[in-house]
Amino acid sequence: MKQAFSPASSVVSRSCGRQPLLWAALAYAAGLVIGLYAWRPALWWMVAFAGFSVSAIYFLRRRAGVAFSLGLAAIFVTGALAIQIAHSGGTCGNNIVQFGNDEVLVTAHVIAEGNLRNDGTGGLRQRLDVESEQVTTGDRTVKARCGVRVSIYQKESTSGQRAVPMALFGYGERLRFPAKLFAPRNFGNPGAFDYREYLAEHGITALASTKAENIEVLPGFVGNRAELWRSRIHRSIIEKVHQLWPQDAGLMDAMVIGEDAFIDRSTRVDFQRSGTYHVLVVSGMNVTILAMVTFWTLRRLRLGELAASVGTMALTVSYAMLTNVGPPIWRATLMLIVYLLARWLYREKSMLNAIGAAALGLMVTDPRVLFGASFELTFLCVWLVAAVGIPLLERTLEPVRRGLRYLDSTSYDYALAPRIVQLRLDLRMVAGRLGAFFFRGRRVPLPLLGAVIRVIIGVFELVIISLVMQVGLALPMAYYFHRATVVALPANMVVVPLTQVLMPSAVLALALGYISLLLAKIPALIAGAALEGIAGTVHRLGGLQIADARVPTPGIVVVIMASACLALAMILIRRRTMLAVLGLAALALSAFWICAGPARPEVQAGALEVTTIDVGQGDSILLVSPQGQTLLVDAGGCRAGRIQNWILAKMWFRHIYGREDFGSSMQWQSPTHIRITWVGWRRWWRTFVRGNSG
Repeated sequence: MKQAFSPASSVVSRSCGRQPLLWAALAYAAGLVIGLYAWRPALWWMVAFAGFSVSAIYFLRRRAGVAFSLGLAAIFVTGALAIQIAHSGGTCGNNIVQFGNDEVLVTAHVIAEGNLRNDGTGGLRQRLDVESEQVTTGDRTVKARCGVRVSIYQKESTSGQRAVPMALFGYGERLRFPAKLFAPRNFGNPGAFDYREYLAEHGITALASTKAENIEVLPGFVGNRAELWRSRIHRSIIEKVHQLWPQDAGLMDAMVIGEDAFIDRSTRVDFQRSGTYHVLVVSGMNVTILAMVTFWTLRRLRLGELAASVGTMALTVSYAMLTNVGPPIWRATLMLIVYLLARWLYREKSMLNAIGAAALGLMVTDPRVLFGASFELTFLCVWLVAAVGIPLLERTLEPVRRGLRYLDSTSYDYALAPRIVQLRLDLRMVAGRLGAFFFRGRRVPLPLLGAVIRVIIGVFELVIISLVMQVGLALPMAYYFHRATVVALPANMVVVPLTQVLMPSAVLALALGYISLLLAKIPALIAGAALEGIAGTVHRLGGLQIADARVPTPGIVVVIMASACLALAMILIRRRTMLAVLGLAALALSAFWICAGPARPEVQAGALEVTTIDVGQGDSILLVSPQGQTLLVDAGGCRAGRIQNWILAKMWFRHIYGREDFGSSMQWQSPTHIRITWVGWRRWWRTFVRGNSG
């Protein structure tokens, strides 16, 4: 019997078959979203899965396109069911915080080490993550295994005697200490950071604090021996960093090994404002740089592609284990492994398929990971490069780069496009003219001229990729962080190349440092110089007033339109030139609208509004006049003279945003901006109440 094939379904199957894992990941992600916001009984999803699966099998040899679509529908239903199952499970936090405000005796073991830090008052503090074994109050003991984040503090000695140094507790140590346990608390404001969910993702369901002298170390070890060795090596690397770069140890710790405990707030803010925060924390870029340098070095050592790939994967996995950053580094590592395996097995460099495989694996392992900003930013960055950046380079600069090969060979001209051949002829003529003017008639070597042009092309490639990423990331940056990275392009133009120098030289210096500090001097100096360049660039650009550009939370219509423009750009970039330009223009326009579009504050006209804002230990007050003007009272205290971010989250959520402005005149502000001034209540009453009562 002859099989009937539809031309349309054949086209669909061919187009989707190039990246089947990408389409599967998108379908699964869509199912997770629908399952979270449109609850249905589990039986409903199971029946739908069975129906789609049976239908897909039936059409598999009849209509490939229909079968593929039904298979995606089955994956979609699986995602919806998975997220509902994931959210149905409870946590053990209710068991461990049932003691109220009573002090309890906690027996636990360390699952994540901390670092000693100054608490700002002359004392020391240390933060540990522990897993409780039992909790005792009076004659009552409760067996509970839950994650607890413990803050240990030691006050400065006031008796004139030298205080006993605080012990640094390591992984697996068993501890007993008195403390009050309480559940993590979120600020009750729309748009505020979900601190409770953040801790839950790290296995923490309760918080506690205790004094260092009250901690008793118990005999025994609880945990994984492999993790014990990993934590010891991690701490050894941190100590080596402090030996090699004593002045810049905090920054080097954060950029190389992922230990950000020694970074102060002002440095973090500068990196955030300059759009280079991805450099400060160990991220996918670090993995990419390290893998690229390793693979290139192994290939230059005459190793085959398989051996070089295995060596690169081994080093990358080891690096991810030592940093202990968590999901972001493992996502990048997984994508790299999938890409290298696909590259070796199929000789097909399908980045989008590798991205889809990595995303699908992570979402199946933990469906809740899709709704985290880190996951979305990581995959959107790589997706933008693979789906927009690389196709754009292939249309513009990549043909020119290929045309720079074998400039001395005229026979190679026949394999190139006419415009590239014309470029090669022009370069040969330029080489002759330059030789006549500057080298006494001797011709400039064509390879040297080609190398100079390759450097120029590399700079333009960096500009294009940076532009694509900044424009494409405008939506998540505005939605999650309320920032418009105005100076990100020039900052990344300097910081990214310096990071490419910093990473391999720092890793080499650390490796040589275990042999001899003298051998590590040269790579340590190179890494230190690169770090100074990064820090100086970030400090100068991040300190500009224009860098602190804030934007309100995008509305649902803006989110949908920006997402549609992003999808349009990804689809049209490989089409004809005019269509590609149209897609890129739509993407750029959406980013401009997000960052500079008119804000419509959510205020009620003709009414005086008084809204209290949760700030943890009290309330801030937002006043909105009948004319729509705004005033924020008690913006979180005067420490360091700054308004607190949890208050600003409420403002940005309602499209009321602005800047800090001290010492200004006391005036009602425009509906979209707030201004902070420090005044007494009498002056506030005269200016705002009496002045606007008429």
